[in-house]
Amino acid sequence: MPDDTAHAPPATATPTRDTAIRRRHRGWLVVLVLLAASAGAYLWWSGRTPAPPTPATQGSAPGGFGKGGDAARVLPVIAEPVRRGTLEVYLNALGTVTPRSLVTVKPRVDGQLMKVHFAEGQNVKAGDLLAEIDPRPFAVALAQAQGQLAKDEAQLANARVDLERYRMLLTQDSIAKQQVDTQEALVRQYEGTLQADRAAVDSARLQLSYARVSAPISGRVGLRQVDPGNVVRAADANGIVVIAQVQPIAVLFPIPEDNLPLVMQRLARKEPTVVEAWNREGKVKLATGTLVTADNQIDTATGTVKMKAEFANADAALFPNQFVNVRMHTQTLVDATLVPSAAIQRGAPGTFVYAVKDDHTVRVAPVKLGPVQGDVTVVSSGVDPGTLVVVDGADTLREGARVDLVTREGQAIAPAKQGARGARTEGGAREGRPGRDGTKGAAAH
Repeated sequence: MPDDTAHAPPATATPTRDTAIRRRHRGWLVVLVLLAASAGAYLWWSGRTPAPPTPATQGSAPGGFGKGGDAARVLPVIAEPVRRGTLEVYLNALGTVTPRSLVTVKPRVDGQLMKVHFAEGQNVKAGDLLAEIDPRPFAVALAQAQGQLAKDEAQLANARVDLERYRMLLTQDSIAKQQVDTQEALVRQYEGTLQADRAAVDSARLQLSYARVSAPISGRVGLRQVDPGNVVRAADANGIVVIAQVQPIAVLFPIPEDNLPLVMQRLARKEPTVVEAWNREGKVKLATGTLVTADNQIDTATGTVKMKAEFANADAALFPNQFVNVRMHTQTLVDATLVPSAAIQRGAPGTFVYAVKDDHTVRVAPVKLGPVQGDVTVVSSGVDPGTLVVVDGADTLREGARVDLVTREGQAIAPAKQGARGARTEGGAREGRPGRDGTKGAAAH
């Protein structure tokens, strides 16, 4: 019989595996206990030593003032004074330079182009000879017309002599009255033929003159469209050359229809309206001209109306089809209340500014806006000249917030200087120029 004990597992196999499992479980339990102890210690320490408040996190209610310690929070801001002054109001637009006149010079007769008397890009005057077409066919036609005219003139002279003879014979009762009438009709017929012949001669002479192509206007010629030796025709679309009148030159630009009444009033009063043309970057003034007229209808797609200004362009700074930035003077506001455009805020109260009071708190001051010119906006109500308004740092302000006036470099402004600048509306602070202490405006820029 086989020995069953030979295949039995060792007696120690099961106890060893159970021991390993128990040890692994104890290791995980120790890790969990340590993690729990660490978390409890962190929570206990955080409750005892809270982080000090920072300017960005100070306050109990996010995004506003009026709860807890928020009212005591002081925010650094930059402020400038509202001033009173004169403002020149301009309308800005994108304009296109257009020639005052643009003519495509085409031949008026068909023929071979013999000579070209202009250089590309040359300035020409009206009446200058530009090109010549072979004149020989037209000279021949003129000679034929003149020959026919001479022939008919001789026939008319002969018919008139016969008419005089017939009338004499009629007085002598030698011929019938009908023969005289027939001769009178023949004379009138020859007179009509002679008139047609003279017209034919004039037409042939005119065609011959068309063989010399002259400039219809003064201006600058463009590139030559056809070379000598080619046969040109009056029906050619390109013609021989294009002449653009660039001195003076015009600029077309649109303005919003809301501004049309003011501009039309100036045109009706024949008041000179200055228009300036600047380069694309708006940094270099190219020319100064005057407004000439306005279009007779508003573009319903854009709500604008086209204006036309004229420039002398003596230095050829403006070129046809060039894009320019246009600034048109519309009015002069005298003794206006001027607010920095950066101070204008928009929200639930409408348009408003944050005005800095004497106790260094701010109040919301609703304002009614007028024309905007660059970094200055005219207001008709809401603030008075001399009032300090916040131009930078208004994003986190609320009604009654406490502020500290600083320069753009972050340096605090002494209270005495703050008061002096807040009350001053003339001189360096008024225009944003450096004051005696080297800073600018109500609070240094």
